[in-house]
Amino acid sequence: MAEKSAIAAVEAAGLTHQVTRHGRVKSLEEAAAARGVQPHDLIKTLVVRRAEDDYLFVLVPGDREISWPKLRALLGVSRLSMPDAETAREATGYERGTITPFGSTTAWPVIADTLVAEPDRPISLGGGDHGVGLTVQSGEALKALAAQVADVTTKE
Repeated sequence: MAEKSAIAAVEAAGLTHQVTRHGRVKSLEEAAAARGVQPHDLIKTLVVRRAEDDYLFVLVPGDREISWPKLRALLGVSRLSMPDAETAREATGYERGTITPFGSTTAWPVIADTLVAEPDRPISLGGGDHGVGLTVQSGEALKALAAQVADVTTKE
């Protein structure tokens, strides 16, 4: 079960964490309320493709979206894309809506938006299964993931 991989990875990293299990949710606000965090602190893990079999994770606050020009400039590339749901599952081991860098089948590089890193606070990431969230301290999580922190988002 993918959920166990995510939880095991967080535990192996020695992170203080809370696992929240809730039913399916229909909105960012519902998901944040179910996990006891603000919508801004519900972190989306997006899989981005740089090239064939070359992906990375981008951590984005729930109320923001990737700024493609900023991300392309950071990576020094002219083209990026988001894989379809099946390709993302093959690359990570997780279904869309459950993806987390923790316990992914491949440890792809992680880029976290500056708003994820500041200040060190509880954030909730996907837990590897629908209706499962992992709440961790932002600073500890980003350190464990060796995340690169950069301004890569814009307001939705």
